[in-house]
Amino acid sequence: MTSAPSTPRIRASELVGETWFNIGDQDLSLKDLRGKIVILDFWAFCCVNCLHVLDELRPLEEKYSDVLVTVGVHSPKFDYEAETSAVAAAIERYDIAHPVLNDPELITWQAYTARAWPTLVVVDPEGYVVAHLTGEGHVSGLYSLIDQLVEEHDAKGTLHRGEGPYVAPEPVARDLKFPAKAIALGTRGSQEGSFLVADTGHHRLVEVADDLETVLQTIGGNGTGAAISAEAAVADPESISVRGYEDGGRDMALFNEPHGLALLPAEIAAKVGYDLLVADAVNHRLRAVNLATGEVSTVAGNGVQRLIDSERVQDEAGQSGDVELATFDAGALDTSLSTPWDVQYSEAEETAIVAMAGTHQLFSYHPVTEQLAVYAGTALEGLLDGPADEAWFAQSSGLSFDAEGNLWIADAETSAIRYVVPSTKTDSKKPEVGTVIGTGLFDFGFRDGTPEDARLQHPLGVTNLPDGSVLIADTYNHAIRRWAPETINPDGTTKPAEVTTVARDIEEPSDILVETDAQGHAVSIVVVETNAHQLVRISVPEKFLHVDEGAKQAQRPATKLVAGDVPINISFSAPKGQKLDDRWGDPTQLTISSTPENLLLEGEGRETGLTRQLKLNPEVSEGVLHVTARAAACDGEHGQPIPDSAACHLYQQDWGIPVTLHADTTNGAHATLDLDLRGIH
Repeated sequence: MTSAPSTPRIRASELVGETWFNIGDQDLSLKDLRGKIVILDFWAFCCVNCLHVLDELRPLEEKYSDVLVTVGVHSPKFDYEAETSAVAAAIERYDIAHPVLNDPELITWQAYTARAWPTLVVVDPEGYVVAHLTGEGHVSGLYSLIDQLVEEHDAKGTLHRGEGPYVAPEPVARDLKFPAKAIALGTRGSQEGSFLVADTGHHRLVEVADDLETVLQTIGGNGTGAAISAEAAVADPESISVRGYEDGGRDMALFNEPHGLALLPAEIAAKVGYDLLVADAVNHRLRAVNLATGEVSTVAGNGVQRLIDSERVQDEAGQSGDVELATFDAGALDTSLSTPWDVQYSEAEETAIVAMAGTHQLFSYHPVTEQLAVYAGTALEGLLDGPADEAWFAQSSGLSFDAEGNLWIADAETSAIRYVVPSTKTDSKKPEVGTVIGTGLFDFGFRDGTPEDARLQHPLGVTNLPDGSVLIADTYNHAIRRWAPETINPDGTTKPAEVTTVARDIEEPSDILVETDAQGHAVSIVVVETNAHQLVRISVPEKFLHVDEGAKQAQRPATKLVAGDVPINISFSAPKGQKLDDRWGDPTQLTISSTPENLLLEGEGRETGLTRQLKLNPEVSEGVLHVTARAAACDGEHGQPIPDSAACHLYQQDWGIPVTLHADTTNGAHATLDLDLRGIH
């Protein structure tokens, strides 16, 4: 375990990028912010952990609005994220109310030695870096740090109070705003053939007719408890709805960026008293809706984001970190969730599966028994197949079941299509995870062909066709893609599996529904076109496109390391008023692996402590080190025991660090790898 060494004061680097947002018709420099405490938030809109930090910062920004300025430095991982229009849409979608700089060339990212999303850098009113924080869960410590800086710079006369540079954009009136998912209601809606849409940007659900435009009803209020007229909505778009949490009737209930929807079988709905489940992403809850009455209730989640849940920190103290595919001891309503992004009901297993994007796992929820459990995933981010309790996922965002009861997954951050074979069909009696498209966290592109060579870019939706093929909402490629399995031709020859393109030029497709004829043949598909704020119907073509725009990798500067023995040191200093929770042993942990596997000769695996000796293979020239660091701290004073009632905090970050290996340090290669989990300067 290490803490940050004493270092000279570091002057903050200038903010350099392509485009500024949320500051009107001007640019912004650090000089303009002198006298303010500044938080630089290095983020990417693809990154669920970055979205967590945006929400963590909101109350902090409100409390210290006269002394604090947050500046988002958008540092893209994927090609599409570098586009100015894409960043502008993300700022609107996530209600970001502070200045944002788009840094597509990662100039400012490199200047501040950021190595992971998200990274927070705190700059004092005199323009010096005072903290470098990586990952989530740092906001509780930021309160005490900002209080210290306010006291210090008030006394010195270097703190300037008043409004910051943020300029709010003009609101736009829309029927739908960044819809994320949709389901067909069949005969169970207000009209036969209607659809229910997760109107994510408006924090509500909207039922639309078969024409995909006519609004039949809305579920989710605006905080007043009364319905809003269409005329009032046009006059004041921000009055349509508000983000929040409340159960109740259709005009009282509040959501916070609802995403996935799952319609329960009629017989199950009759037993439980509701028709559908809703993945209420930013509330970190699973909600239930009775379509006839519009009544909304909560069935799972305590509202605490799982990665920073202090009760979970205490419950997991001293555990090895292994995952048990078992029902949680706490009830479903007392268990924390993390950004549930999609939900689908499995008739074969009589349970709902939830894509827990925030922890890179799948959970299961049984509506009748009300039991919640881990279904698959270790909570480590990456692409690793095998038994469900050993598999790695990366921000799973779309789910679908095929006719055989297998679960298909759009695994967004690995640009992969995964599947899970249920335990009833495996020798191990555990669900088994496999992959048909995708190779890793930093590999993406737009390429059709064999599944091994095919590339996607951050897919968010997936659905199964009656012929056994799979349609993919290839979100950042603005396309609908199709994976077809190996089949036998009429002449007895084998037709190999392939990936093709069904449609292009769709603005961020996030979900797909299949419409069939009386014989069960797919005749059209309905696409949730998120950034066009609409649903569109597309005919299934007889022939598919073959596209090859190349395979790519996320381009981040590689860290030069010396081959051989390299120590890794993670800097962590507990915030003022907290101390490391060593009641059950070392409260810190490192998990390390590599791509390719033979990059690491020694040092892989999970162990306690924040330092470790690595041995890097001199026969490998480059690769990626995957590092996960965790530290648990609780409220308490140094030198005093931690009270039993103390709140505890989990600090965690996953790094994927591109490295190149060199014989010695003559060309700037480092003999050690130093990372900040919470470095205070």
